[in-house]
Amino acid sequence: MSDKYDVIVIGSGPGGYVAAIKAAQLGLKTACVESWTSIDGKSQVLGGTCLNVGCIPSKALLEISHKFEEASHDYEMQGIIAKDVKIDIAKMMERKSGIVKQLTGGIAGLFKANGVTSIYGHGKLLANRQVEVTDKDGKTKTYEADNVIIASGSKPIEIPPAPMTEGYIFDSEGALEFDEVPKRLGVIGAGVIGLELGSVWARLGSEVTVLEAQDTFLPAVDQQIAKDALKHFRKQGLDIVMGGRVTGAEVKRKLVNVSYEDSKGKQELKVDKLIVAVGRRPYTDNLLAADSGVNLDERGFIFVDDQCKTEAPGVWAVGDVVRGPMLAHKASEEGVMVAERIAGQKPQVNYDCIPNVIYTSPEVAWVGKTEEQLKKEGEAYKVGTFPFAANGRAMAANSASGMVKIIADEKTDRILGFHVVGPQASETVAQGVIAMEFGSSAEDLALTCFAHPTLSESVHEAALAVNGGAIHIANRRKKK
Repeated sequence: MSDKYDVIVIGSGPGGYVAAIKAAQLGLKTACVESWTSIDGKSQVLGGTCLNVGCIPSKALLEISHKFEEASHDYEMQGIIAKDVKIDIAKMMERKSGIVKQLTGGIAGLFKANGVTSIYGHGKLLANRQVEVTDKDGKTKTYEADNVIIASGSKPIEIPPAPMTEGYIFDSEGALEFDEVPKRLGVIGAGVIGLELGSVWARLGSEVTVLEAQDTFLPAVDQQIAKDALKHFRKQGLDIVMGGRVTGAEVKRKLVNVSYEDSKGKQELKVDKLIVAVGRRPYTDNLLAADSGVNLDERGFIFVDDQCKTEAPGVWAVGDVVRGPMLAHKASEEGVMVAERIAGQKPQVNYDCIPNVIYTSPEVAWVGKTEEQLKKEGEAYKVGTFPFAANGRAMAANSASGMVKIIADEKTDRILGFHVVGPQASETVAQGVIAMEFGSSAEDLALTCFAHPTLSESVHEAALAVNGGAIHIANRRKKK
């Protein structure tokens, strides 16, 4: 088989494997390079961080732990008696691993069905769109392509005050492999990853303390939503310390002693295990030869334009390794866009309509502008909110926490932001994404018929509330 391809993709995560499949579907001879191996080191594993140690395994653990918490604490009030509920951690991990294996194997099947050639090894971009692949035995082979798509993803950020220590201090990937429930768990970082992992182990019985260096909780989230979420998380038992800057962590007598400073001065926390979840950085280790023509920006991301072109002709980059939010679905959309552009089409990702989700309970999800952003920009806007506490379906499901919030332009009524904290927020936010993608107004949603009883009726009511017409809550009095 020839070593020349129309497209070579480096990385098989959500950006890479989707780009490879789409390119092949468009008639382009395509190969995908991946270095990830199975735990035993014997076989190549596709899917990247998301499928192997990110989105999928974490959601499996979140789902299982949520069911355990419901059975342990919430069933009795609904007339279901389930005494002495126990969790089998080994079985839980087996379930998680099974889901991962099924999905990663599914990508291999999709590659075969679409004619994508899978190449094992570490890919490195050389000059003139050549890709050097080093296999697990250290042997190298060079391939050529008319176009190269870099989708190398990201890796957890490590911090000097809390170095990884086997059995005691873990990154977000290691936190998915605990073999027992720690009695006391510390988490550094109250972002998406820290809150999700903290929630998993808190539901299973850990005393969880989350240390966040910033003074504002979830600063990227609309603050009305963020404050409501924080209230619920603390009510669930998560001890979230804001302004807690970690200065050191060391293992003594089989405990992790964490030193940090907050508004009260120097503090110390003793935990059985510590998770460092302060974010991720682009993975560019040994990825680019000096003469590849691809440049990094000041933050270490590969520099690209709005269509994901790098400064090297015929070289593209997508996903976590480029600017923008590190989200699997954003990476996938960029992968499709690039493949279609290589094939001569002219698509464009609408970066204003990329949804964000935190899969806690309640879930937090949003798309578009926050009130804080609009105030800073000096834009005139109006707001409509509706609480799930007034939604019949949420009450029946014993999940009546949170709200839907819609922000619209004061003059045009066009939806500028859509924010949810509550049950199935990850699903509900899609309604906001679709509405904004089509340039809808709040009135468009208000005039739409929603099924009853559903959680989505809260979207309808929030849209009605934007213009003072909500039915199932008292509306704000209009200013005269």
